[in-house]
Amino acid sequence: MNGHRLELRDITKSFGTMPVLDNVSLTIGDGEFVSIVGPSGAGKSTILRLLSGSERSDTGNILFDGHPLDESGASFAFMPQRDALMPWRRIIDNTTLGLEVKGMSRRQARERVAPLFEQFGLAGFEHHYPAQLSGGMRQRAALLRTVVQRQDMLLLDEPFGALDALTRTQLQEWLQEMWAGHRWTALLITHDVREAVFLSDRIYVLSPRPAGIIAEFQVPLPRPRRLADLGTADARAIETDILERLLHGQAARPDNLTRPFERTTKCPV
Repeated sequence: MNGHRLELRDITKSFGTMPVLDNVSLTIGDGEFVSIVGPSGAGKSTILRLLSGSERSDTGNILFDGHPLDESGASFAFMPQRDALMPWRRIIDNTTLGLEVKGMSRRQARERVAPLFEQFGLAGFEHHYPAQLSGGMRQRAALLRTVVQRQDMLLLDEPFGALDALTRTQLQEWLQEMWAGHRWTALLITHDVREAVFLSDRIYVLSPRPAGIIAEFQVPLPRPRRLADLGTADARAIETDILERLLHGQAARPDNLTRPFERTTKCPV
């Protein structure tokens, strides 16, 4: 990657007397898919709230394209854990909602969204209501609503966590194919280590609260990826190493933190 699209430098955050983030630093390059995994309550979603502007860090800096976030004019498209579709709006009008909020007319918004329904596997369901769709289709509609806004970066907060295992796996494979075609710059928050390995170029691992980065992994799997790739030695080794660090709180030494996967896994702490 040529430079960083997003950079967090030494971010700390507390809520009252409870420290949540402790000197968190990470980078994301243009067109890169990066995941953050960590224990429950470690502050993963707090990072997204800092990026969206709903919270402010206590110390540290957040840069986008080299400029402080609040001065960069950067805009993020956010996809939450649940689809948050409005039950009284048809699917086409749910997917245009973000555009309408930004001032686009409903007619113009529909014209932008309509060509994407087939690509997102929703052709023929434009005029259905959310209750008439499966959970997987609702999540695809939610992602369509997110990406059609053409923001600078996608923020994905465990978007498949509420789905059954089969549907979740199908959507992970679908998202990987969609990302490969569009090369969105994306940050995924997830507790699913296998999901992170399958989707990501790089993975950051958070410690328990107050959370710091204890490891960073480059994922060497070729793209486009298939589920069978998760059975390779490289994928199994990364997944095992991440789980070990999550379960036992192992931290990578500072001189190994940003090295490629091969060096990190050969130098366990």
